[in-house]
Amino acid sequence: MICLRLWRAAPTERRLASGLVLLLACLVMVLMTGKSDAENLPPLKIVAFGTSLTARGGWQPGLQTRLAACLQRSVKVESVAKSGETSTWALTQLDRVVAEQPDIILIELYANDATLHRFVSLAQSRRNIADILDQLHQRLPRARIILMAMNPFSGLRGLIRPFVGSYISAHQAEALKRGLEFIDYRPDWERLTPDDLAAAIPDGAHPRPEVASKIIVPQLTRHIAGRDCGE
Repeated sequence: MICLRLWRAAPTERRLASGLVLLLACLVMVLMTGKSDAENLPPLKIVAFGTSLTARGGWQPGLQTRLAACLQRSVKVESVAKSGETSTWALTQLDRVVAEQPDIILIELYANDATLHRFVSLAQSRRNIADILDQLHQRLPRARIILMAMNPFSGLRGLIRPFVGSYISAHQAEALKRGLEFIDYRPDWERLTPDDLAAAIPDGAHPRPEVASKIIVPQLTRHIAGRDCGE
């Protein structure tokens, strides 16, 4: 608008020449302003909330780097996660998540609920995740909450989780009931050959970090950014 007013104020015989100069000046102004605005944005704060698939995941640095490049904005990813814990433990950690004041919360809390020896029933797990989602939404109403289904289990770690799919479905249903987001990485893992999958998840539960990053980071970046950010 400023450029248009300046152009209209110029004498008619000088408008063509002055218009070209003003066009270039305004273009430079827009580019400089855009850069300044991007630089002045606070970091996008993400909290990954979960089990060992987060605590030992190793995919967070890749997400931070790739998403920052995609959004042209600083991104900081923190974790509130502990190996071997369940959604019952997660209910005691909500203050830690809220204290981070995240813009986005990534959640995976079904994996240990589904183990036979931790005695978290499917109904209890569903009540727990519902309570977690409600509390987080109430205390962080502007935060995006994204539930995630991670990698498949195999071997002994698969045998002790015979109904893990039901736990994932229960958590997904509670998310969708509240209009929250859900990402399922399992189809991408299942595209690997059996040999590659075994090499990627040698203990049957915890993927090698470099493979986890290759599977998770591109899809999660696209989902958060709302567009394909390229390689």
